[in-house]
Amino acid sequence: MAVPDLQNDTLAPCPASPNCVRSDATQARHYIEPLRLKIPAPEAWPLVQRAVAELPGSEIIIHEKNYLRAECRSRIFGFVDDLELQLRPQHHTIAVRSAARWGYADFGVNRKRIETLRAKLRAQGVVAVANE
Repeated sequence: MAVPDLQNDTLAPCPASPNCVRSDATQARHYIEPLRLKIPAPEAWPLVQRAVAELPGSEIIIHEKNYLRAECRSRIFGFVDDLELQLRPQHHTIAVRSAARWGYADFGVNRKRIETLRAKLRAQGVVAVANE
């Protein structure tokens, strides 16, 4: 699978449905903070990849120098969500996008996935919260 075309060097927009979050979003219901790096990007990126691989039901599908895509399968029904990360070393951030493939609502699952990843990486000293 090829790396998707990034639109103006950003991850794809969220659909109108509320089952997607994205750090490049302009709508409040879709917006989520990017991951803000506390350590140099070359050190952080492998740790981020490992943390994604350890998320429950997660399988990394594409792994590139500055882009990662994983499929995250729900435990009970096997629904697949797409998790995308784009390393932006010039800004010391990682842009994030998590979206359901099917349905309308996700009951906050995609937002929770990103926040779980953020908490794990924060505990490892890889990322900071917004005010750090």
